[in-house]
Amino acid sequence: QVQLVEFGGGQVQAGDSLRLSCRASTRTFTSDVMGWFRRGLGKEYDFVAAISSKEGTPDYAEAVEGRFTISRDNAKNTVYLQMTSLKPEDTDVYYCAAATGLRSTYWYTQAGSYIFWGQGTQVTVSS
Repeated sequence: QVQLVEFGGGQVQAGDSLRLSCRASTRTFTSDVMGWFRRGLGKEYDFVAAISSKEGTPDYAEAVEGRFTISRDNAKNTVYLQMTSLKPEDTDVYYCAAATGLRSTYWYTQAGSYIFWGQGTQVTVSS
C-alpha cells in the first residue's frame, strides 16, 4: 500500500512563503490523484489543492487560489505545495492524501475520495 510522508511545515510571518513536500512510498504515486488538505474546523478536512498524474491542470480551493501552487515530480514520487503570501488564517495542520479511480475534478476536492493520508505537518503563520 501507499505510504505518504509530509515535511516542510513550520512557523513563518504573514506574507512569507513555505513549501510543503509529500513523498509516496511506491510507484503507484504516478497513477494517483494527489491532494493537499488542511484540518479546518469541520468534521471533514478542508480541500486545499489537488493534481492528477495525467491531468496537468491542478485544482485549488478558492481561499488559496493565486497564492498556493501544487506540483508533482513523478521521478521523485513527490508532490509539493508552494505557499506564498501566507495569511494567519492559513494556520493549520496540512495533510497530503492520495486517491485512485477519480473520474472528475469534483471528486478531487472531497476528503472522502482519498484512501491514503500522511501524518500531517503544522503550518503556523504569525501576524
